Amino acid sequence: MVVFEPVVLLPLLGVLAGCVLGFVARATHFCTLSALERHWYAGDSSGLRTWVLAAVSALIGTQILVALGLADTHASFYLESAFPWTGAIIGGFMFGIGMALVGTCGFGAVLRLGGGSLRALVVLTVIGLSALAAQRGIVGILRVPLVDDLAVSFAGSGSQSMGDIASGLFGLDLVGVVAGLIAIAGLAWIFRSADYRSQFTRIGAGILIGTVITFGWWATTFVAAHSFEPVQIEAGSFVVPVGDTIMQLITYTGTWPDYGVGLIAGTLMGAVAAALWNRDIRWEACDDARELGRHILGGTLMGIGGVFSMGCTVGQGITGFSTLAISAPIVMLSMALGARVGLAWLLEGSVLAAFRRSDGVAAE
Repeated sequence: MVVFEPVVLLPLLGVLAGCVLGFVARATHFCTLSALERHWYAGDSSGLRTWVLAAVSALIGTQILVALGLADTHASFYLESAFPWTGAIIGGFMFGIGMALVGTCGFGAVLRLGGGSLRALVVLTVIGLSALAAQRGIVGILRVPLVDDLAVSFAGSGSQSMGDIASGLFGLDLVGVVAGLIAIAGLAWIFRSADYRSQFTRIGAGILIGTVITFGWWATTFVAAHSFEPVQIEAGSFVVPVGDTIMQLITYTGTWPDYGVGLIAGTLMGAVAAALWNRDIRWEACDDARELGRHILGGTLMGIGGVFSMGCTVGQGITGFSTLAISAPIVMLSMALGARVGLAWLLEGSVLAAFRRSDGVAAE
């Protein structure tokens, strides 16, 4: 029995999920860029293993829900038959550079804002406006010929799911097999480290974050089944929903916020709660105009790049990955390359340093 009207329930479920996501991520310092940076410069893969655990947990949970008929990931844009590969590569690379310039991604900026970072507020504002420009504005004019018109069609397999593609090639239902093999490979790498196996807080954080994404698939599918209005099937992203949140704050359209807007609000609430719990709330601002410019440029690259690649580190790396979308690994590899190039420029003074073997020295 639905207690609230579906249109009202949707953002409330998003807030609920976001509160858990924001609290856990801020309390455990979950950050994609930090995980990559420590892996490259300090030889510490604990953060990266936690991130991969979140993605694998989301994959396992989501595929179980799909098998039970409780989540309809094929109704999401991640599994559309048209795969915009140029957007995945170009947009992912842009997002990675922007992430390095800012020091975190859109999700991390929400977490930082919860602790009082005014720099994060600037970054989120720029991400939101840039995403709207790339989705609905003048930048979208460039997106059509560069991304949309060059998309590869997977109509023969029905979607761009790696499971569906394998099933189409071999004439068998291999979705569960593909998901299982990926999950086993991921878990084997994660827990190969004896040191990581003892880090119960990080392990719990990875599983909880993945579970929140799984919950999003169930929540939006459930509301869509009970609503007379169209409902976007989604689970978590921090690019376009940031722009939608800004629009909800500054305009009145007569429509209720969707799940993504609720998730943004809830994540901020959870981050504030975690910051209060740990007593680490403090106002922070840019030190000078140069730093401000770097954050504005980084936010712009993440906003536009996130729309081109159809997601961010959470939106593609965890949410898209949970659907087995072929775009997810391509986008994440592109983001990682962009982040490596950006960090090499900032920390080592040369873009070429990104293509040299790291000496394992921790970055400042």
